[in-house]
Amino acid sequence: MKKTLLRLSVCGAALCAAASLHADVSLPNIFGDHMVLQRDQQNPVWGWADPDEKITVTIAGQSHTATADARGNWKVKLAAMKVGSPLTLTVKGKNSVAFSDVLVGEVWICSGQSNMGFNLGSAYDGDLEVMAANFPNIRLISVPQVGVQEPQKNFNGKWERCSPANAGGFSAVGFLFGRQLHQTLDIPIGLIDDAWGGSAAEAWIRRDVLESDKRYAELMGRWKKTEESYDHETQVAAWKARVKKWEDGGKKGNKPRAPRNPLTGNQRPANIYNGVLHPTIGYGIRGAIWYQGESNAGRSYQYRHLFPLMIQHWRDEWNQGDFPFYYVQLADFRNESADPQESAWAELREAQTMTMGKLKNTGEAVIIDVGEGRDIHPRNKQTVAKRLARWALAKDYGVKIPFQSPTYKSMEIKDGKATLTFDHVGRGLYTFDVREPVGFAIAGADKKFVWAKGKLVGANKVELWSDEVKNPVAVRYGWADNPVLNLYSREGLPATPFRTDDWPGVTIDRN
Repeated sequence: MKKTLLRLSVCGAALCAAASLHADVSLPNIFGDHMVLQRDQQNPVWGWADPDEKITVTIAGQSHTATADARGNWKVKLAAMKVGSPLTLTVKGKNSVAFSDVLVGEVWICSGQSNMGFNLGSAYDGDLEVMAANFPNIRLISVPQVGVQEPQKNFNGKWERCSPANAGGFSAVGFLFGRQLHQTLDIPIGLIDDAWGGSAAEAWIRRDVLESDKRYAELMGRWKKTEESYDHETQVAAWKARVKKWEDGGKKGNKPRAPRNPLTGNQRPANIYNGVLHPTIGYGIRGAIWYQGESNAGRSYQYRHLFPLMIQHWRDEWNQGDFPFYYVQLADFRNESADPQESAWAELREAQTMTMGKLKNTGEAVIIDVGEGRDIHPRNKQTVAKRLARWALAKDYGVKIPFQSPTYKSMEIKDGKATLTFDHVGRGLYTFDVREPVGFAIAGADKKFVWAKGKLVGANKVELWSDEVKNPVAVRYGWADNPVLNLYSREGLPATPFRTDDWPGVTIDRN
């Protein structure tokens, strides 16, 4: 199932017709044959009809009625249902619409940027994964990439039974996460993939929410200038001139790249919220998984509040309480460093970790051991998905398994050594490959970090020191773009990168 890239300033003709011409009862495409309805909760069903038209919705012996308002909008709420046989959902007004092969199970949003959008066929062992992806009770739907400032009511997409014919183009992390839940719980799974590569967090948030918050005045100011001055036709004309010059010159070097229109792209505030997220808001879900942050790494301090704002915004919009939101911390990337370094990526990881302390029902899958230095898109999506699935299985489905990576708790300094205590260590800390813990840096009051020597001193403690730092005051672990490290729990979950200091970072003034 490959997502079609659509960048439209307004909805397509067919979709607009569905939203504005109400001669027939109709529903958005988030409802359809083969869909999965979230079990054990009331689920909204909505659509359009003629003003004042009476609508009746039936499924599994229950019936609900509504009357379309002056604009033709109507909505009902289905009573909670249990997992069972395939059902038919029927909507009747002046005409009748019926959706067949409807399952009741668990529904998850799979969202973020390109590492969530990265398709199954391109992951490690993608050929084998696709061949075996015959799971008729896993249902998939993808939302196309539409960047607009006007809220869209619908999208081009449909639910499909998971099969080798469509799984290869679906989100690898999403599919592998859903498959783990399906195989563990033995219930139907619905997966909604709305990821957009390169997207910034602010594009997933309603514009007025950002404009009403003074913390984003500089960000919104930059965009206002772009919106007032950018002329895409002029940029295209200039590009065509460059191409002609390149052709006339014998086509030496690379062909000039066509300009991307920022006004319809994946960075403009609210663009993705309006064009991608809005048509699905309100559909019954269990929760969301998220893999994003690369595009915001240059503004990592801002992400400390922007990311929690986005999560809370989604929860407010969905009107389904504090639904689970589990996300992937950024992997290791770029070149390894011979010496301790400052890092915008480390600061973004720190902002992600902080989110767990700001919002309940959030969880971070640490993958600092999964990345590829030369490629921002790690192909080992199996490990990523399993670490996300651990959170969901443990927190939402009562499965007693380890799920959270070891996290820094406290530090004690005595006799020139720093002893760190960790939480969430499971059966105890473990150093992979070699006995000595690797990846720790230590500094004195001069704020100059050097690599630390160390050893494990008990199930949850690490002792650190350096001959170059007689009086240590701060410790960092995994604090680099691509750190070399080896601390895990014995269950195989990597320790969460952290720092004990709060010294200003490289992105502190970037907004």
